[in-house]
Amino acid sequence: MTAPLRHPLPLDDPRPHAVVIGAGFGGLAAAIRLGARGYRVTVVERLDQPGGRARVFRQDGFTFDAGPTIITAPFLFDDLWELCGRRRADDVRLEALDPFYRLCFHDGSTLDCTGDPERMRDNVARLAPSDAAGYERFMARSQEICRIGFEQLGHVPFGSFLDMVRIAPDLIRLSGHRSVHHLVSRYVRDERLRVALSFHPLFVGGNPFTASAIYGLIAHLERRWGVHFAHGGTGRLVAGLVDLIRGQGGQVLLSADVQRITVEGGRATGVVLAGGEALRADVVVSNADVAWTYGRLLPEGSARRWRPAKLKRASWSMSLFVWYFGTDRRYDEVPHHTILLGPRYRGLLDDIFRRKVLAEDFSLYLHRPTATDPSLAPAGHDAFYVLSPVPNLAGGADWGALAEDYRARIAAHLEATVMPGLGRHIVTSRVMTPDHFRDELNAPHGAAFSLEPVLTQSAWFRPHNRSEDVANLYLVGAGTHPGAGLPGVLSSARILDEIVPHAHATQT
Repeated sequence: MTAPLRHPLPLDDPRPHAVVIGAGFGGLAAAIRLGARGYRVTVVERLDQPGGRARVFRQDGFTFDAGPTIITAPFLFDDLWELCGRRRADDVRLEALDPFYRLCFHDGSTLDCTGDPERMRDNVARLAPSDAAGYERFMARSQEICRIGFEQLGHVPFGSFLDMVRIAPDLIRLSGHRSVHHLVSRYVRDERLRVALSFHPLFVGGNPFTASAIYGLIAHLERRWGVHFAHGGTGRLVAGLVDLIRGQGGQVLLSADVQRITVEGGRATGVVLAGGEALRADVVVSNADVAWTYGRLLPEGSARRWRPAKLKRASWSMSLFVWYFGTDRRYDEVPHHTILLGPRYRGLLDDIFRRKVLAEDFSLYLHRPTATDPSLAPAGHDAFYVLSPVPNLAGGADWGALAEDYRARIAAHLEATVMPGLGRHIVTSRVMTPDHFRDELNAPHGAAFSLEPVLTQSAWFRPHNRSEDVANLYLVGAGTHPGAGLPGVLSSARILDEIVPHAHATQT
């Protein structure tokens, strides 16, 4: 028997009801799109704040975004505000960054990546003069891949294998069966430039040596729409989306842990929360990880294509070690985004993705949001996080024993390179390990980006946005098509416009 709902829904609202599991960006965007299509929406989130991987940590006067900090394709956010008859710019200020980020190579050379084609061409020519023409040819290819892979197909559901067959000629022509690194290496020879043009799959949990060359589109995606930062932090976008949902008459329930999706006659009919409370629904959308949805939330036997045994054999993305810290001085010479590359590229990625061992060396992404928005730290202070890609927990690492030593090694490296005197100026600190992704976000093996983005786990081969096994169940987020990253998860919600019936159709 299920208990009555502690958070009663309006009894006088006649709209069909949609329940969205999870308040990550995919779930929040799905809720807004369903609200615009006539549904009364309830978002249920197990954590005590919305955002999922984009939750916010506040301590000692500092504000830290837990997860995504690089915002590309901002029009996907603008679309959500427009669906509600509002302007995103009235609620959230996005600032275009220039440069996007600075790459610091192990030999001491640097490359500032910018959206200005002429300046970027000059920067490349200074780093690798003989590759300037090859860089231009690569960017032309990236533009073509982006036009097809993102603009034409990023919001198209791959519900049938015929959908995959139709794009096969383009996929082969664009070298989609090859890796991003293979594609880049056809155009440039300088190893540093090969790194600079091929590392982008790491933004979505992929290995540049195995991720499909389709991810070569990211270079043009950044050039065309820019890299942005939300003033107040990425959490401001989360808060803005929650406000849109409430403005549509929907609600977001926090600390509401879904225990199971109810299924009757092969159709999803709602959810049951940890306290036994039941929410009936005409449509259920899961923003939980696909393995959690199919392996833990559905009744046993409901999942046939994505059985737990199949998901156990799947290849999962890498995980992340993230250190959040604040300093009592400003480091104005450090740009908003810095990528510090270690002495190895292929070898380190092999350790992370294939061998799943924690290497002695590392490459780092350093985020300094106070370079753009000083309000995220006390006056005269700086807020940072530094992120290191690490193996997921299938490698067996004991992060309870490893975390402090790993943090100290990262701190020593930052102090020796771009942040002199760092150890004397740290005034607040916290770490997030792969255990966090497993325990708080229900991510298999602590994988930070769900399924690894390889060709055999992409498009039709990825769990579909409309469940193949349970009617009225839909999936959004990193584990479904088109994949991880803010453009990916927002596009997964956009796909719902194509596959979820309009609310009035459920009443006929």
